[in-house]
Amino acid sequence: MLHCPDTAFDTAPREEPLREDLLRARDRRRVRAARAGHRKLRLLWLLVGPGILVMLGENDGPSMVSYATTGAAYGIGFFVPFILLTFAMAYVVQEMTVRLGAATHRGHAELIFQRFGPFWGWFSMADLVVGNLLTLVTEFIAIQAGALYFGVPPALSVAAGLLLVVGALALRRYATWERVLMALAAFNLLFVPAAILARPSGAALLHAVATWGPLPGGITTGFVTLILANIGATVTPWMLFFQQSAVVDKGLTRADIAEGRADTAAGALVAAVAAIATVAAAAPLHAAHIDVSHLVNGADFATALRPYIGGVGASLFALGMIEAGLVAAMTISASSSYALAETLAVRHSLNLDFAHGWLFYAAAIVSTVFAAAVVLIPGAPLLAMTLSVNVIATLLMAPALLLLLLLVNDREIMGGLANTWRANVAGTAIIVGIALVGTIFGVVTVFPGLLA
Repeated sequence: MLHCPDTAFDTAPREEPLREDLLRARDRRRVRAARAGHRKLRLLWLLVGPGILVMLGENDGPSMVSYATTGAAYGIGFFVPFILLTFAMAYVVQEMTVRLGAATHRGHAELIFQRFGPFWGWFSMADLVVGNLLTLVTEFIAIQAGALYFGVPPALSVAAGLLLVVGALALRRYATWERVLMALAAFNLLFVPAAILARPSGAALLHAVATWGPLPGGITTGFVTLILANIGATVTPWMLFFQQSAVVDKGLTRADIAEGRADTAAGALVAAVAAIATVAAAAPLHAAHIDVSHLVNGADFATALRPYIGGVGASLFALGMIEAGLVAAMTISASSSYALAETLAVRHSLNLDFAHGWLFYAAAIVSTVFAAAVVLIPGAPLLAMTLSVNVIATLLMAPALLLLLLLVNDREIMGGLANTWRANVAGTAIIVGIALVGTIFGVVTVFPGLLA
């Protein structure tokens, strides 16, 4: 049986307390003091972080390009309520990881190996590694593209992004790293003033939410591709690994689950606002009948939007792309580190010093350096990666969700925190829906004549 202590960290005696344990214990003292003093806002502030970061981290470079492409191709219509639905799906999925982390004090990769064995453990790792490396590359594409709008050479912008991602690891303090990333993630809302400058119709937004329409052009191969891209912009495998491990690293316990849910809900809401704002900011391109087939990155969209939302709006859009790539690179590289260290049964925490956590930090650094280097390779298929990464993430998501659902129904480790029947219905519906859309995409890819 898996041992799941109901404490914030492993309390087994050691010859010498590690820095990781001491720092987490200090954080937990603050939480206990706030709870004992009935200081609810203080308590919430101490416990938020993983949910906000995972949701805004998923509003990454390829996701914002997907949302911009959606707005440019379809305007304000069907996809506005669809994006709200995808973030509701993301909340359902990520809430399960909060309960898993708080109940077991184990990361996602560690639990898969312990409960399902090496085959499924390595299968999940392969799923994660492929998705994370592809996505990390696209984050540096976003950083490069956003900076290119301001005339910054690609080598300089990629190098600066690499230094910031690696430099954040040097903080060697989970709480500080989390707060720095939350401050950066707030700039995801730069897409909101960009949308305001596009002067969207409030009536059109309300009509879209109320009626799920209109859908210009009907159902086409491009429409199905955007459906997959928008799902992949909100629900991806790395999110499962990151948030569960972050919950453990932060030290959340069963008593903190309500705040963990609030954190995840707040993250989903803010990220949905930024996503819909991106659609609205790009909608003038649809109204002007601009061909967007050649607009593939932040610089292209910012340049194309300049005549419609002005220089300020275009600059905000480009800055938002830089933020999206930067925050996502930090969170995704951390998810890789957590998963690899859990798989190899070595210590894994952003509270570790480099001597005790060298493998944990090395995984993040090596993957980040690799991604940055790929972006600078002359002739690298960056366009294909940018357009396909969210679609690939969606196709990889169904098996990851199935393992998640099995874990949260395992009463031996979850006890009373196991899924209710309602949560199982919602989770099953999400898995079936994602698998169905993926199947449709596969069919129309093989038989393109089925749709116009």
